Amino acid sequence: MSREVRLRAAEPDDYDQIIAVVDHWWGRPVRSVLPRLFLDHFHRPSLVAEDGDGLAGFLIGFLSPSMPDTGYIHFAGVAPRIRGTGVARRLYRRFFELAATGNRTEVQAITSPQNRGSIVFHVAMGFSVAGPVPGYNGPAADRIVFRLALSPDAT
Repeated sequence: MSREVRLRAAEPDDYDQIIAVVDHWWGRPVRSVLPRLFLDHFHRPSLVAEDGDGLAGFLIGFLSPSMPDTGYIHFAGVAPRIRGTGVARRLYRRFFELAATGNRTEVQAITSPQNRGSIVFHVAMGFSVAGPVPGYNGPAADRIVFRLALSPDAT
């Protein structure tokens, strides 16, 4: 197993390999929260991590067209075989750089209150935490909201 992980910009064609693994990587059905439109329309700031064994991780994010100071991370994952090796941190840090280069001063993300691993990770990355916010994603769909102010030297 090769441990050298390379990051690159995502392409629309990456969708098929990502969607093929997300349910397995999460251990439950999650593919419905990642429609193809994210890679068709928001692939430029999104990232793919690869190693000698193939797909090692990904980050699907975008620079908000409605909130010109904000970058948003919609979905990120790392292959179970290499979790804990810093790949998620690298993906996030690279997205922070892309957001700062795009004149964004903040990055946002959300997760469900039950996703303790995500909450711990985001806190460790320096995000502030709000919530659970009742009904954030509709009735009975509470979410934790993360915000991170980008430092001027993020680029």
